Parts: sequence; C-alpha cells; structure tokens
Amino acid sequence: MHQSLVKRHIEPLKLSSFQRILLTTDGTLTEILEAYLLEKIQLVKLSEKLVITKSIPALGLDIDTQVIERKILLQGKISLNNFIYAESLIVPERLDTKLKDRLIKSQEPMGRVWLEHKLETFKEIIDSAIETAEDLSEFFNIAREDKMLSRTYRVISNKKPIVMITEKFPESYFLKSF
Repeated sequence: MHQSLVKRHIEPLKLSSFQRILLTTDGTLTEILEAYLLEKIQLVKLSEKLVITKSIPALGLDIDTQVIERKILLQGKISLNNFIYAESLIVPERLDTKLKDRLIKSQEPMGRVWLEHKLETFKEIIDSAIETAEDLSEFFNIAREDKMLSRTYRVISNKKPIVMITEKFPESYFLKSF
C-alpha cells in the first residue's frame, strides 16, 4: 500500500485512516461508506453510453472494441451529499446477458448488482492518484483547484478483466479520525 501511494506522491501518513481504507480496499465502497457515514448510499448515473475504445491493456482490449462507459456519483440518500465520483469501462461481451442488462437498467451500484448475481470477482488496484478537481468540483461544492484522491482498479471474473473503475473523492473528505 505504502509504495503504491508514495509512487503517486500521496503521503500515507497525511491521510486519515478512512482515506487510506478507501484508496486501498478491495471491498465494495458502497457498504464501507454506509458503515462509516451511517447513511444509505444511492447511485446517481451521470452518463452511460457505448463507445469504441482505443487499446486498453489493463482490460486486455485492442483498438476498436465496444465498451460501456459509465459515470456515476455515490450519494447519501438522506443528505444528498455526493461522496464518490466514479468512471467505469465495462466490457459487455465478457458479461452474462442478465448481468449486463441489470447493470445498464439499474440504479444500483455495481457491487450490489454483482452480489445479487453472485458474480465471483477479484479486484486489482492498478493506480492511485492525487489531482485537481477541475470539472468535478461542481459535484462536491469545492474549488476547481482543490485536490481529489483516486484509485483505479480492474475487476476480474472467470480469469478475464471485465471492468476498470476509477473512483475519486475530495482530499478534504473523510478526515474524521476514529
């Protein structure tokens, strides 16, 4: 963990315990957030569309492969606060038809859909980063120059990568110690 964070100029000792958990866990963020925040989390889809990719080695994809590009927010159901922004690239040809349809039609986070379908998965963190918020600032009511922390991981099922997800949250979030 330490090496992956430091490599991206993220000093682990400057992060709260919960920020370190969010950046390094291979668990489902929705349930982790609910436990921490004591609030149900809902998904807000910002966009979802089929796109033709360039080469994506982390997903084992060549040029001109069709993927679903999905952008969402994980939001408190009561507070309506946005806690996480996520971008996903989903390889539809590697998913069961029922699972693919449920992901597209659902307003549920992916982790919950995977549990519902009892999909066996392995998550591999491939990157973490710190960057300025830019356009994402509007979702979190922060300045464009404020920092965001992120992690990118791929989800593997049946020995093939099926999804790559990047999750981001403001550096100023989740500072409370416990």
